[in-house]
Amino acid sequence: MPSHEDILKEAEASASTNPQRAEQLYKQILDPSSASTSNGTSGNGEREQLLRDQETALVKLAELYRDQKNAKGLSEVITLSRSFMSSTAKAKTAKLIRTLLNFFNSIPGSRQIQIDVLMDNIEWSKREKRIFLKHSLEIRLVALQLEVSQYKPALVRIDTLLTELKRLDDKMILTEVHLLESRVYRGIGNLAKAKAALTSARTAANSIYCPPHLQAALDLQSGVLHAEDKDYTTAYSYFFETFENMSSQDDPGALNALKYMLLCKMMLNLPEDVTSLLSIKLAVKYAQLREIESMRAIALAHQNRNLAEFEKALRDYKDELSSDPTIRSHLAALYDTLLEQNLLRIVEPYSVVEIEYVAQQVGQGRQAVETKLSQMILDKVFHGVLDQGRGCLLVFDEPEADNSYGAALDTLEQVSKVVDSLYAKVRKE
Repeated sequence: MPSHEDILKEAEASASTNPQRAEQLYKQILDPSSASTSNGTSGNGEREQLLRDQETALVKLAELYRDQKNAKGLSEVITLSRSFMSSTAKAKTAKLIRTLLNFFNSIPGSRQIQIDVLMDNIEWSKREKRIFLKHSLEIRLVALQLEVSQYKPALVRIDTLLTELKRLDDKMILTEVHLLESRVYRGIGNLAKAKAALTSARTAANSIYCPPHLQAALDLQSGVLHAEDKDYTTAYSYFFETFENMSSQDDPGALNALKYMLLCKMMLNLPEDVTSLLSIKLAVKYAQLREIESMRAIALAHQNRNLAEFEKALRDYKDELSSDPTIRSHLAALYDTLLEQNLLRIVEPYSVVEIEYVAQQVGQGRQAVETKLSQMILDKVFHGVLDQGRGCLLVFDEPEADNSYGAALDTLEQVSKVVDSLYAKVRKE
């Protein structure tokens, strides 16, 4: 009978040409019956070698399923690994299961299977009393639930996690969970609680050594929350810190931080700074990527104050600009501002102008323009009235402030003081 080492070599050789054969060979090594046979006849050295071979077979089989984009097969490997994990050190178990779960990242459309696998393994680790493994799996599950906008179950799990972690006083994991809590609250639009959770995360991080990747994640979230408050200058400084930190580690998240930096420049009405920002040393390697090209196209449209170019950029780079909720929401606000500026430029020279003409000039539908003009009048961006019967906009000059009412009140106040003082003198006499 061939040894496990020979079977592994044969499986590796067959992986590219005959994956079905490789799959059978890896499963042969992982077969419990072969393990039990070895248990009865082998010493400690051979037993350890068997465990090493099984670990190799698990990882190689998972890699095979990853290359085949077989999420279901990969989930079966993780379930199969439990019998192996029961006989290994807990630290090694956690590392192995993280490795196997990371293979899902290369398989598109596998999020729901990942969530199911994580929930199943959380229950298993709870039964086996593997507390730290359970916590790390729960953190991963919350991150996935956040990605698929399952905010309510994510918050329920976060509350349970925080209760357990405060008892254990594990500051590192506590920081990660508070950061996730902040992101979830931001996702549901509760900015007050998002800021409170971020403050808790920073407080926990200040009492330990905070790894660079975690510090970068905290800075990124700080920037996002400042951007939500329209404080784009402070947000830019946080995004720049994040970008420098992640670039030095070749973290793919650096691209997002750079996109947010470009977004802040546009929101500050400085689209011309986008080109100079992309010429700095750290940003040069990202300058030709499609994600950055999309931001450059938006900046150019904003600089030209051209709505048609802006809409074309949104259509041409739909996937890049719509996938990120932060960029999507701020670009919607930027588009609204640009439309407002264009409308003001068109109506300002007139005292009466047809709405149809204004709509043609900005390249928008009449109904959308009419709604926007009425909103601008209510917000007192300019003074005017919509005459829907004639289909016209009547634009008025800005009324001069009339100070007579205020002056009259001041005079009456002074007269009142005089009367009071005279009354006081009469009483003394």
